[in-house]
Amino acid sequence: MTPSETKAIVTLSLLAAFVDGEKHERERAEIKRIAEGLSQADGLNLPTLYQDVLMKRVSLASVAGELSSNESKQLAYEMAVCVCDADGAQSEAERMFLMDVRTSLGLDASAARFSQQAEEIAAVPVAAAAGTAVTAVAAPNTPDSAELDKSILNAAILNGALELLPETLSTMAIIPLQMKLVYRIGQAHGYQLDSGHIKDFLATVGVGLTSQYLEQAGRKLLGGLLGKVGGGLLRGLGNQAVSSGMSFASTYALGHVAKRYYAGGRTLSTQMLKDAFSGVVKEGQSLQTQYLPAIQEKARTLDAGKVLSLVRGA
Repeated sequence: MTPSETKAIVTLSLLAAFVDGEKHERERAEIKRIAEGLSQADGLNLPTLYQDVLMKRVSLASVAGELSSNESKQLAYEMAVCVCDADGAQSEAERMFLMDVRTSLGLDASAARFSQQAEEIAAVPVAAAAGTAVTAVAAPNTPDSAELDKSILNAAILNGALELLPETLSTMAIIPLQMKLVYRIGQAHGYQLDSGHIKDFLATVGVGLTSQYLEQAGRKLLGGLLGKVGGGLLRGLGNQAVSSGMSFASTYALGHVAKRYYAGGRTLSTQMLKDAFSGVVKEGQSLQTQYLPAIQEKARTLDAGKVLSLVRGA
């Protein structure tokens, strides 16, 4: 893929991130931070792209003109779809935008099918029947702390493995799996949570949904892994420069902070949650090397074609 095509794909992803105009200021700040971080790591002037998108100095037509190969067009569309679905089902503005993207790129019906697959992943509920935002329910017993720790580690390993896979849907699956982990931890402590509360919890600790997808996919794209198949997976397993281990660390931290939060009766302040998450992320980053063999082995066993089933069954 040429540098201009890579730039166009990232630009299209940023256009998708802001198309509905409803991003919270904290999410915008996270997207800006990610653009700055990725540019420092990979030599692209992404902060300028970020400003160009916000100031409407770029158009869909100009971006489409930079994409010449069928592969780059398909990857650009897939990333735009996943960005739109990262924080839930597509809004009307997002659906219209993606229709315009398909037309501008001259994509066929397979692109619409991909959008449907992504929508199905975004629509998977955190539980079969969620309650109101936070409903106190009778806790069955004091949850087994060791068992919760094991489930958190297993979830972190799974998401670390998904981060290594080259398919865009695999990257998108990380967010709903994190939400399901928080749901199960809250339930173990006697709370029935809905997706709105869980999204607020993630945002409070500093995990934006759209921004997290952009960071995960952006690193894979700029590292040359995203969109590869076959040998791309093996190359990713052997080259950790492609993958930051961010998904392992963030999932590990979300699980342990959620455990602390719900075990304590949801008494931690916003700042305490942010500080706790920041500290445990560092712990997760240090553990990622230790668990890298398990992450790699898990990646070898995953079937990217069954991502929806994986999310549903979590």
